[in-house]
Amino acid sequence: MRWRGALVQLWLPVLVVVVWWLSSAGNTSFGFPPLKDMLTALWDGLAHGELKADLWFSIKNTVAGLAIATVAGVIAGLLIGESDGLRRATGPLLDYIRATPTIAFVPVFILSFGLGSTPKIVLIALGSVWPILLNTISGVAGINPAVNEISSSYRIPWWLKLFRVTLPGASPQIFAGIRVALQIAIVLMVVSEIYGSPVGLGNFILQSGTSFRVADTWGGTILIGIVGYGLSVALLLVEHALLGWHFQRAPRGKRARQAMAGAA
Repeated sequence: MRWRGALVQLWLPVLVVVVWWLSSAGNTSFGFPPLKDMLTALWDGLAHGELKADLWFSIKNTVAGLAIATVAGVIAGLLIGESDGLRRATGPLLDYIRATPTIAFVPVFILSFGLGSTPKIVLIALGSVWPILLNTISGVAGINPAVNEISSSYRIPWWLKLFRVTLPGASPQIFAGIRVALQIAIVLMVVSEIYGSPVGLGNFILQSGTSFRVADTWGGTILIGIVGYGLSVALLLVEHALLGWHFQRAPRGKRARQAMAGAA
């Protein structure tokens, strides 16, 4: 009954769109045009304007920055999480760096790297790496000590233990960090393109807003939401494909009840 689950998930978004469409029809407010005008402007920009190039520029930078953050965060998190001393030594420094707002570095990155893709990708990677890094460290620390003891008793090589025991055990926590990092990456993508880019969805919103093309501004904002949702769905599909064992496993309470029912 997968179609029933899909309907349950879709009814609220569809209801919101329908209510928005009907309530905004005939609206003459300058700042809040009808939804029909927003979607028309969005379609015209994608079909006949330069919005398609802006869309590709933003998606490419977001995915590249998030990929770099994921690789760096997972590798560093595994190494730090495996060592109690290194985890305690780096804890205060990581908390301080994480608390520093990455948006404050936008002018510095623009002056250092220019207006191309490089500063956007570096900025997105720098801001997105911390949730992944900290969640990886937490995931490694949360692995059952008995698993590590069994690995040591069988004298499994450290590199094999790292990739066959530690990484799978911390993967649910790692993906939780990647989901948080994706939200940060979208925000940084928009901010970096608003303040230092001749192309991108952030620049499109800025230019349309300063030109008083309100429908285009709303259309670009809606498109950013669609991009974020699409990337979230893609990440969720990857997570279910790689961690099928984690989602298929019943919760502990449910497993206990099933075992008691079977024993009875």
